[in-house]
Amino acid sequence: MFDKKRVTAVLVALTSLVFLGCEQQNASQPQSTDSHGFTAATDYTIRANAKVAKELPLSDQQDFEQARRGLIAQADSLVVTTEDGRTVWDQTAYEFVNGEVPPTVNPSLWRQEQLNNIHGLFQVVPGIYQLRGFDLANMTLIAGDSGWIVVDPLTTEDTARYAMAFAAQHLGDKPVSAIVFTHSHIDHFGGVAGVLGDASAADIPIIAPIGFMEEAVSENILAGLAMERRAQFMYGRNLPVSERGHIGTGLGKEPAKAGKISILQPNVIVDRTGQTLTIDGVDLEFQNAPGSEAPAELTFYLPQFKAFCGGEVVSRNMHNLYTLRGAKVRDALAWSQYIDEALTLFGDRSDVYFGTHQWPIWGQENIQTFIKRQRDTYKFIHDQTLRLANRGATPREISEQLNLPSTLQGSFANRGYYGTLSHNAKAVYQMYFGWYDANPANLNPLPPVQQAERYVTAMGGAAKVLELAVSAFDKGDYRWAAELLNHLVFAEPDNPEARGLLANSYDQLGYQSESAPWRDVYLSAAYELRHGVAKTEKHVLQDAEGLFKAVPSELFFAAMATSLNGDRADGEYYLINIHMTDTGKNYVLEVDNSVLHHRQSEPDPEAQASIHISRDLFVKAILGGAQITELMGDELSLEGSRLSLIGFFRLFDKPASDFNIVTP
Repeated sequence: MFDKKRVTAVLVALTSLVFLGCEQQNASQPQSTDSHGFTAATDYTIRANAKVAKELPLSDQQDFEQARRGLIAQADSLVVTTEDGRTVWDQTAYEFVNGEVPPTVNPSLWRQEQLNNIHGLFQVVPGIYQLRGFDLANMTLIAGDSGWIVVDPLTTEDTARYAMAFAAQHLGDKPVSAIVFTHSHIDHFGGVAGVLGDASAADIPIIAPIGFMEEAVSENILAGLAMERRAQFMYGRNLPVSERGHIGTGLGKEPAKAGKISILQPNVIVDRTGQTLTIDGVDLEFQNAPGSEAPAELTFYLPQFKAFCGGEVVSRNMHNLYTLRGAKVRDALAWSQYIDEALTLFGDRSDVYFGTHQWPIWGQENIQTFIKRQRDTYKFIHDQTLRLANRGATPREISEQLNLPSTLQGSFANRGYYGTLSHNAKAVYQMYFGWYDANPANLNPLPPVQQAERYVTAMGGAAKVLELAVSAFDKGDYRWAAELLNHLVFAEPDNPEARGLLANSYDQLGYQSESAPWRDVYLSAAYELRHGVAKTEKHVLQDAEGLFKAVPSELFFAAMATSLNGDRADGEYYLINIHMTDTGKNYVLEVDNSVLHHRQSEPDPEAQASIHISRDLFVKAILGGAQITELMGDELSLEGSRLSLIGFFRLFDKPASDFNIVTP
């Protein structure tokens, strides 16, 4: 870790170099690159990061002591693979995040990722254990009378199974007596099939907040393809794990890279605050917190342990009011009110706090201070954004003006390692006012390519734009350089000088970012400008088959409707019966006015075609694992017009999650 003497020495050395007239790196000079094309930190970036190091108490060890407290065991080599050999999780890849911060990483983020590197099986208090660093989220095990109450079984079956086996080695092999999903994000439920073992989901309580299933499906299926592509940027999925690449997410290391995901229908619903349950001898008091960090979310208190599980309503960083992968905007005011409610309900009864990410906090005073600061961070963003909006400020103006007060900014747990003050303020604006900032010039602007072509022409052509961008880069004005070059790349996507300098600008913006998602977004953009879009492997959708299979059919058909190509369906009319042979249910699908409607009913006698197919096979066909029109015969039966059925399915787009982002 940094100590203050070392930081001071670095600053003195840098200052000396400046006064000696050291020559700045500039865009016209060749820059040191690594094997992936990422450039070295410029002098401007080095000085910006040194300034951060000087302003923060980076040598404070309290968080490190808490993050290591209760360690029972660490895996010698924490690497998880699928049955077919794909790497799901590799904690060893992050071993370089140790020691002195490199110039290509914001020092505050480096500290956070050193903390997130601390992994293993931990005892929170006797009877409560956490597996941290086996996936993006934590999995918590609460000892019941007959087995484990499992809280949030990670993202994939592979990581969840590995984590459970590791716990069994050190705590003994116990059955799962209940499962709690704290909220509807996939890193908190996707591995559920991996923890069940021989247990049947029908025999144990599956506890979740009201709306869990609908929201999990909505977020991961209805908008899943676009979200997956955007998540590649937010989480640096295609970046090397290195000092010039991905180093972590701020919230943890990364989502699992591969592996099967699943979901279970809850059979116990938490729909109100104050609801209590006794599960396997353990009392739980719930807080229902919908529309906080997730559309469906809960926290709970364990009176026998004097322990508060904050879910993801509170965490060791500023969270997202708007997440860069794309999601529904979160209500900052409601979120802060839920945190205040939790403080009132549980604050003076809790001797330990544990969350679904990161490390616990012990001691009532420490817990209450932490919760108050989290509450006040979101309320400050909410109130101050509206104060400025009510004075006419626009989203970008507000995000430039706002600064957290010193009492909040000085707390590491409130810093923007995941969410940021900048994009969270824009989220508050969006919550109240939507996308339009009231400036008529922004009401119906030209689309990006047309706009870019006209800007480049207005500025005197490509050479002039490039000249201006080089000047901005050489002055360390990387935001302006990126804005200029983005126009040039969209006007001339094959211009190598524009792409190269834009990538270099994104490098520096990434290196200076305290937010891990901002870093990954900038560096992913730089990577794709240099190497193009990485093709999505075929297994991505197939890995989600378990999620699709568990989704209620009505929601599944709603997701299917989002892939109907409106132009292709214009003027077409189809009426199709689908009989699910394994469930006995019949659905009537109707395409009219370029819209797909579905209803569960008796077969419609006017349908052009009726198919009899198992639901599992139908899901595989939609996922691309099998083509319905190629399976005629023993696999399924058809009544009516085969041509109509072929025409119906040709109206739907094939899954694609490799669309361009940084080029047209």
